[in-house]
Amino acid sequence: MTDIKIEEVGGEKKSLNFIEQIVENDLKEGKNGGRVQTRFPPEPNGYLHIGHAKAICLDFGLAARHGGVCNLRFDDTNPTKEDMEYVEAIEEDIKWLGFEWENVYYASDYFQQLWDFAVQLIKEGKAYIDEQTSEQIAAQKGTPTQPGVESPYRNRPMEENLRLFEKMNSGEIEEGAMVLRAKIDMANPNMHFRDPIIYRVVKHPHHRTGTTWKAYPMYDFAHGQSDFFEGVTHSLCTLEFVVHRPLYDLFIDWLKEGKDLKDNRPRQYEFNKLNLSYTLMSKRNLLTLVKEGLVNGWDDPRMPTICGFRRRGYSPESIRKFVDKIGYTTYDALNEFALLESAVREDLNTRATRVSAVLNPVKLIITNYPEGQVEELEAINNPEDPEAGSHTIEFSRELWMEREDFMEDAPKKYFRMTPGQEVRLKNAYIVKCTGCKKDENGTITEVYCEYDPHTKSGMPDANRKVKGTLHWVSCAHCLKAEVRLYDRLWKVENPRDELAAIREAKNCDALEAMKEMINPDSLNILTNCYVEKFVATMPPLSYLQFQRIGYFNVDKDSTSDKMIFNRTVGLKDTFKIKN
Repeated sequence: MTDIKIEEVGGEKKSLNFIEQIVENDLKEGKNGGRVQTRFPPEPNGYLHIGHAKAICLDFGLAARHGGVCNLRFDDTNPTKEDMEYVEAIEEDIKWLGFEWENVYYASDYFQQLWDFAVQLIKEGKAYIDEQTSEQIAAQKGTPTQPGVESPYRNRPMEENLRLFEKMNSGEIEEGAMVLRAKIDMANPNMHFRDPIIYRVVKHPHHRTGTTWKAYPMYDFAHGQSDFFEGVTHSLCTLEFVVHRPLYDLFIDWLKEGKDLKDNRPRQYEFNKLNLSYTLMSKRNLLTLVKEGLVNGWDDPRMPTICGFRRRGYSPESIRKFVDKIGYTTYDALNEFALLESAVREDLNTRATRVSAVLNPVKLIITNYPEGQVEELEAINNPEDPEAGSHTIEFSRELWMEREDFMEDAPKKYFRMTPGQEVRLKNAYIVKCTGCKKDENGTITEVYCEYDPHTKSGMPDANRKVKGTLHWVSCAHCLKAEVRLYDRLWKVENPRDELAAIREAKNCDALEAMKEMINPDSLNILTNCYVEKFVATMPPLSYLQFQRIGYFNVDKDSTSDKMIFNRTVGLKDTFKIKN
């Protein structure tokens, strides 16, 4: 089901993925009264990562395209891991990506309805209380090729099941002592049909309901019913839920047994997850990174969380563009991180303000430029956007330039600054290098040049051809800054598989295995950098291009006293892992 259908939308041809084709067919057949209603159902047990962005774009995009509704529903059925901090962060991330939900719901909104449904199943002989341990239950389920063994509690009287179910929620029963299981088929080839657990005891206060409930529904039991209660028409999940779909449908059939559903019911469809090279996206592992201090919080720019990408300087448009490029299929694949970075460069090229910054400075002195003279030059904010305007930069006798842009003994095809060679200083003059000064250790401390006063940008002689153009900042008119050079957190292409391999080979925990895989060069902090003073006016998260270096943004911790910038991505892919 990976065929792409081409359809004309608003006079333009647009390709439809297989999910969109299914939705359009459902609408043509009049299912659900011609409605489209989706939901995005995250569990509030961590921050959203870029994998969630793929689901968000599909859930909200489908509803918007068909004039439908997409609700936000928090799957809060596991109180031990959930927190309002995560609820608020999830809402912020969805809005930042550019989407708005119609309503906010919680699985906990339906706890009473789900409880009543469970009681109904007990009375109908379709559910029973099992007092076996989790290990015993797992062993009795059998294997995909061998049928399971019925629980010794499977046929206990209905009245006893009801009484014990009430005790599960009264606080009298300890966690793990008993569960409620659906009575389906212990020989079914689909392992999920072998009397799945639908309720368990959790003695931990819930972030919304407090201590009202001690018995909580399992995901497979709560999810489909919540969809039905809300009127969801298309329940979109990732591929691991393919085998859960028959159970999803069965519980909805049981919920409304004896009533004519016709075509008014939610339908589950599955698509592939977003897997990225050099990226680990399990919330459990991300939480370990945060708790163990291997990163600086959930929004560390090396994290694959949406808030991490936001802090690093990614735009929501670039993430949406990337998701659109990789599409939706029915098979899993590992997408290259370079493709995401390419989408970011393409987008930031159209919106980032161009400024000069020197990250590894050496002083450049223009010996024939008048001392004390300062010129104001015009710098275009973004050549890709005529509406972006321009700003003023100062030019003076002493400048900072990149140390890497000077070589005393240069090879023939070196087109930057070297004695006897001309280069252009961007937005300013053509200069010719005349030499340099070194300290007692042989380190270059100053570079000298002379300028041609007739070659200022815009003058007739400015068109004289030189092969190199260098960026700079005026020593007396710039700001000192801290620049954080971020790179990929992992030094292995597929950290998920490598993590499992290391743990098995060394019989170690996830933390120890992750420490082996972390890229030691994932963060390099430069504290002796200089930037144009123009950037002091820019608010946090502003998109910048440091000319000839890469894309950066203003970090949220930046202040007027200490400017901090994060590297978003280089101008081209130069990623390398050092051994």
